[in-house]
Amino acid sequence: PYVVLHPGASVPARGLLPGHAGDIARHLVAGGWPVVVTGTGAEAELAASVTPPGAVNLAGRTSLAELAAVVGRAACIVVGNTGPAHIAAAVGTPVVSLFAPVVPAERWAPYQVPAVLLGDQAAACRDTRARQCPIPGHPCISDVSPGAVVAAVQRLTAAGRPAPLAGAS
Repeated sequence: PYVVLHPGASVPARGLLPGHAGDIARHLVAGGWPVVVTGTGAEAELAASVTPPGAVNLAGRTSLAELAAVVGRAACIVVGNTGPAHIAAAVGTPVVSLFAPVVPAERWAPYQVPAVLLGDQAAACRDTRARQCPIPGHPCISDVSPGAVVAAVQRLTAAGRPAPLAGAS
């Protein structure tokens, strides 16, 4: 099993900051999870900057149908409130959603699929529909620790923590 990390979003306030996404990716890899980073062609630089050694970067390399197939075979996806979260829900893949409250989660979070919603839903940007985060540092989701993300992945996946990779110590 692998975990998909989709750090970008067409609306920057709904995506992950590069440093935070990179920390999450490294923690997932350290936890034994194979990681596949996805994104659009426009997000290729972001994806490359957050892809740790040993992870696979598919940003800009998949069609929408291929992205759906990659997400559909994943144990889980870690994503902001953006399209791939809904692709995951459509194909039945559990979702760890780092959800910026610029739009209401009760209306826009993925549904009918196991999901964990992380992020401060009472943040000052709540319901503003802001395209750029109005709060320096994007704390509503950047304050979510990578450990909390890994724990959410473990809760959502039937496999829990994967077996160590061959050759890994």
